[in-house]
Amino acid sequence: MGARAIMVQGTASDVGKSVLVAALCRILRQDGYQVAPFKAQNMALNAAVTSDGGEIGRSQATQALAAGVEPTVDMNPILLKPEAGMRSQVVVRGKVWRTLPWREYYRHRAALLDVIRGSLDRLREAHDVVVIEGAGSPAEPNLKAGDIVNMRVAALADAPVLLAGDIDRGGVFAALLGTLELLDPAERARVRGLIINKFRGDLDLLRPGLDFIAARTGVPVLGVVPHLPDIGLAEEDSVALERRAAPAPGAAVLDIAVIQTPRISNFDDFDPLAAEDGVAVRFVREAATLGEPDLLILPGTKSTIADLAALRERGLDRAIVALAEGGTPTVGICGGYQMLGERIDDPHGVESDVGSVPGLGLLPLTTTFGREKTTDRARATVAGDRGLLAGARGAAVEGYEIHMGRTAGPLPAALRITERQGRAVDEPDGATSADGLILGTYLHGLFTSPALRGAILRALAARKGVAPRDWGATAPGADPFDRLADHVRASLDLPALYRIIGL
Repeated sequence: MGARAIMVQGTASDVGKSVLVAALCRILRQDGYQVAPFKAQNMALNAAVTSDGGEIGRSQATQALAAGVEPTVDMNPILLKPEAGMRSQVVVRGKVWRTLPWREYYRHRAALLDVIRGSLDRLREAHDVVVIEGAGSPAEPNLKAGDIVNMRVAALADAPVLLAGDIDRGGVFAALLGTLELLDPAERARVRGLIINKFRGDLDLLRPGLDFIAARTGVPVLGVVPHLPDIGLAEEDSVALERRAAPAPGAAVLDIAVIQTPRISNFDDFDPLAAEDGVAVRFVREAATLGEPDLLILPGTKSTIADLAALRERGLDRAIVALAEGGTPTVGICGGYQMLGERIDDPHGVESDVGSVPGLGLLPLTTTFGREKTTDRARATVAGDRGLLAGARGAAVEGYEIHMGRTAGPLPAALRITERQGRAVDEPDGATSADGLILGTYLHGLFTSPALRGAILRALAARKGVAPRDWGATAPGADPFDRLADHVRASLDLPALYRIIGL
């Protein structure tokens, strides 16, 4: 028979499905079950690398941590990474399959069902419970015929469904009722419980609404989950950046500006910086709001050439160059590293048909895109010892690489890669300017290293003439999953949930 399964679907995108799945994974693990997360198709630019070099959505890797298991490509067999021109790179079981326009992808989705079925079967053979996450809403009439992530997956797994709604955005009862009304009878019969998420206020005032929706739909409300600030989980998509509050004026001693390109990826790279005392991290989309930060960061992007063009359209390219040439320390990660160079060549049309474009010209580097994608976990040590890296030489760094292309130039390396996918290596990574104030790297996770993060922040404080804090003293944040599980456990009718699952 294989593992039991439970599926969390939502009335819309961004209602908290990913967080609820992570919570259920940890609760089930705490209660002694071998559990795994699963999302058939994910659309995200925040990705993670598995131990065998596969690429999956960041949320499934996070959920695997909650479950206490190693992330695998079966947990997210289809990953869509949107690119410029209404197309998407399609990653199947961890490896790039094709890059397709949306209309063409729709014609292939049914064929991917066998891949999804195989991944789901393997997870069910190896675990007691699989917690499945849906995507968006299951009740979009224009998308249901090609569905391979919501009710069709529930049917494949013969999984009961929990339907979650976000009360914080308003209209939660209409959203729950409307979603159920738009489902086919067989689909609606799968919905065994409702969850109201992100509640703020007095629960007693909400009870008439709970009684109404249960009576009207015949589906019980399994719980009301209060809003939980600062959960500490990596966000899946850049829509989360819109919810981030701007740093309070005067509350920080260091101001770090991250350029928010249209296709920014892996922006959780900067969460460790934001978690440090006295450090403000803000995401900037317009030149007018860039100001004069203490550190300027060009983050990763799925489409380097298109996002570089977007910077030029907004005038951000000139502002970035002016700051960097004026002495503002500048870091480029992955696609941002590629932008720092003099030229980006795309001879195979990997990203566009333009062939070659000029970079920002801040470092004498050339990037050439190839057909093969690098997806590796890596360990490194800091090689530089000037500017931003003063006092950091030899510091250990652990992260991952996800990129197309190679970057070369006559500059000293920022890092030395010592291990890649568990194999010992000795390879240079990245580059630094002569004064060490401009540097680039392909390694995501750079700032998770306490020693390196602390050294960079102290270097910035010294340049600014402010007193340093106890930066980099510890790894950022404790395991957030027990706190999340306790929060959700106290809010749900777990005996009823376990009966629904069949445990």
